[in-house]
Amino acid sequence: MNVAARKRPAPVPPGLPSPDATLNLILTRLEDSKAFDAVSIDLKGKTSLADFMVVASGSSNRHVASIADHLTEALEKAGVTRVRVEGMPHCDWVLIDAGDVIVHVFRPEVREFYNIEKMWSRARPAAD
Repeated sequence: MNVAARKRPAPVPPGLPSPDATLNLILTRLEDSKAFDAVSIDLKGKTSLADFMVVASGSSNRHVASIADHLTEALEKAGVTRVRVEGMPHCDWVLIDAGDVIVHVFRPEVREFYNIEKMWSRARPAAD
């Protein structure tokens, strides 16, 4: 596969929300679930993993689990296929992979320890 082919975004199949629509749905549902300190990070041009990353916090393990459940249900109802969830048994850090948007929901002290938004928010170094 040549480099130019990899940089072209895959077309969104009919009936599936666009990356921007998915991001808006996620941010709305996080607010509805009383998640706090939600940060959206634009990943375009930084990685091919996803277009956006969202990092948010829940006040306890139970709150993190509730946020993840609510968000997963909303994504599936919106037609986002193959939503994958990791971290539900402990709920210190739950990762929700919605394809174009990756969501991390943390307990505050775990979020502070890993500080992933700092790593991903940095600007890409200029190419020589």
